[in-house]
Amino acid sequence: MITVNIYYTGTNGSARKFAEDMEKSGTAQKIRSEKGNVRYEYFFPMNDPETVLLIDAWDSQEAIDIHHESPMMKTIIELREKYDLHMRVERYTSDIMPESDEGFIRA
Repeated sequence: MITVNIYYTGTNGSARKFAEDMEKSGTAQKIRSEKGNVRYEYFFPMNDPETVLLIDAWDSQEAIDIHHESPMMKTIIELREKYDLHMRVERYTSDIMPESDEGFIRA
């Protein structure tokens, strides 16, 4: 699995408005229903009201590439421009959790 953390930052609440538009328009739900999407969720950092974190996870690079060619990307790009957002991106690949770590997790 590939997880991409995207931090959208704007001014005057624009990042939060972007996330709200993504949800209200149904675009986020369309992305969640794309083949290979594992997670697509927005979070709001407690110490930074001008940033929104998107956790976007896919089962393969191929799924990400198909998503990047989808009509949803045009919508996302237009909304980024509308809200004048800047981005910071982190990318991670999943590994199997070692048994030694499992004792620290409370389910």
